[in-house]
Amino acid sequence: MMADLLRPPPLSTLRVTRTRLAAALLATVLAGCAGAPQRQPVPQALTGKTEVPGIPLARIWGDETPPWIQMMAQMSPEELRKLFASSYAKPHHYLAISGGGPDGAFGAGLLNGWTAAGTRPEFTIVTGISTGALSAPFAFLGPKYDHVLKEVYTQNSTKDLIERRNYVAAALGESIADTSLLRAKIASYVTPEVMAEIAAAHNSGRRLFVGTVNLDVARPVIWNIGAIAASGDPKALDLIRNLMLASASIPGVFPPVYVPVVADGKTYDEMHVDGGTATQVFLYPVGLDWKKITQRLQVPGRPHAYIIRNSKLQAEYEGVEPWLPKIAGRSVSSLIRTQGIGDMYRMYIGAKRDGLDYNLAYIPDSFQEPLKEAFDPSYMNALYKLGYRMAEDGYPWAKAPPGMEGF
Repeated sequence: MMADLLRPPPLSTLRVTRTRLAAALLATVLAGCAGAPQRQPVPQALTGKTEVPGIPLARIWGDETPPWIQMMAQMSPEELRKLFASSYAKPHHYLAISGGGPDGAFGAGLLNGWTAAGTRPEFTIVTGISTGALSAPFAFLGPKYDHVLKEVYTQNSTKDLIERRNYVAAALGESIADTSLLRAKIASYVTPEVMAEIAAAHNSGRRLFVGTVNLDVARPVIWNIGAIAASGDPKALDLIRNLMLASASIPGVFPPVYVPVVADGKTYDEMHVDGGTATQVFLYPVGLDWKKITQRLQVPGRPHAYIIRNSKLQAEYEGVEPWLPKIAGRSVSSLIRTQGIGDMYRMYIGAKRDGLDYNLAYIPDSFQEPLKEAFDPSYMNALYKLGYRMAEDGYPWAKAPPGMEGF
């Protein structure tokens, strides 16, 4: 995708006079300088002490045991029942949706086909990374929002979501593309009514999380979208929209999202980018004894964990052009793919340790529709229909990643 956005336009569009080119270049440089964000990054000594103003329980680090574990361990059964009403003494179903850009159409189709099959459960926990963060809120709210999942992944193309910056602006700025269109699209779907429904589900004991990376400290952050929605803070809706955008903001391709925070009475900003730079999919933070948590919540039977990997397992052949963006793009794609495979195995081992029923879905290698642009409607429609048909017919969830069967 990065290489496609960087590809030069036809020569016919570059035939401008020297005067016009110089004027355009000067205007762009001045605009780029004037528009450059004035940052107030968190000092290193305060990075572990920041809070989102008005929403102290908005997030946790994704690479350490959360502090609320101790609080939960000290709660009485009555307190737990009150806090986790719809999750206490009832079966648990967890859903984790991975990144994958336009391949998110597979997960959208799978969820909607699952609804059509009549077997889709209500999820106790839903998590999303990158494109998964764009679908997670609607998967969390259930079949009522299946039409949104379908529209997002079948009715939009590249021009509807992103706009390429000119080359000088890209070189002097934060990214090669602008995401104002995507930001507006998220705002049109994540309405005050949607936030209110997320808040109600959170207050009943269900949980919705999305992941970003705080680039200043290069650490994953897990955002409690339900807690933000239920906070009553007037900035909650904008924050949720910004976090969904941040989780899908590929560094260098899309601009980062700045989140205002406070520490020691002063206001700073954190730079947040695509959660996929740390992990492609997650279920809960590291260091948790999830078996103990489910025991405290008196969960009957084994919790069911469903992982949707919006990608194939095998890499596709591509004769790489000897051009820097193509080489870099292919290398990054390879890194993301292998990282995602590692996440599958990590989550499988964790599920075995914690007594979860592991279920994995991924794009079959037989899917061969060509991707002609960053967000190709033909490609996404074909992938959505494939996921829908497979789920409607009864999706054969894999009980282990390849090579781990019977482990």
